[in-house]
Amino acid sequence: MKPSSPTIPEPEQSFGTTGIAPMGRPSAITRFFMAVVAWAERLNFKYAKLGNPPVYDNATFPWAAEIEKAAPAIRAELDRILVRKDELPTFQDISTDVKTISTDRGWKTFFLLGFGVRSEQNIQACPETWKAMQKIPGLTTVMFSIFEPGKHLPAHRGPYNGVLRLHLGLIVPEPRDKLAIRVKDQICHWEEGKVLIFDDAYEHEAWNHTDKTRVVLFVDFVKPLKFPARFVNWLLMHMAIFTPFIKEGLDNHKEWEKKFYAQAEAWRNRPEAKG
Repeated sequence: MKPSSPTIPEPEQSFGTTGIAPMGRPSAITRFFMAVVAWAERLNFKYAKLGNPPVYDNATFPWAAEIEKAAPAIRAELDRILVRKDELPTFQDISTDVKTISTDRGWKTFFLLGFGVRSEQNIQACPETWKAMQKIPGLTTVMFSIFEPGKHLPAHRGPYNGVLRLHLGLIVPEPRDKLAIRVKDQICHWEEGKVLIFDDAYEHEAWNHTDKTRVVLFVDFVKPLKFPARFVNWLLMHMAIFTPFIKEGLDNHKEWEKKFYAQAEAWRNRPEAKG
């Protein structure tokens, strides 16, 4: 009789990060929602269709190759956005909860989709990027994530394990050993035009210790789950938009977007531009 293969234990997922406390949210609705989230996370871990590795093999998602093919077009749109890099918001300008891990100006963003809500003007500025994103099932967030030189994001975990994260390397400076992301106990290096897919519910940290800017396309998509976790996850995703911290983030982004495009319009209408 053939000996059975040893069972490889599933990595454990810690539902919290040592040394980083969540921001206080006094709302009773939010406290209730977070209690439901904690229960759903255990369900998602148990009923994960593809298991729960910290980092996924790209071949697990056949559409990943299509995203990589679109990288040159996405990079061209990014280059146009970076002309106004100094005007882009930091992540904590949009989502104040991010202040628990980042308070400087070193992590900037440009959202096309946040928590399932589209930024129509930003999408118009990046049509090829948006077109490529339609290949990803269960898309929830799309943004350019810009790490300035010297930026180090400390160890933390994502707020919910019902999504997975994709990074598409767009601007990845050298030297390689000074630029990386650690997911649980795996050190991963971005590559230009290549996709990295991981579970941000594991503790992770990222750093750019080079003297140049690093940019990735940052995408969250719904984690493939079996029933009943799939149904619970769908419900939570649709309820999340009504929680105060997500509503606040959407309002902050709308306010920034209004100013950003008003400034662009004023610049186009200046007398010397017309002359």
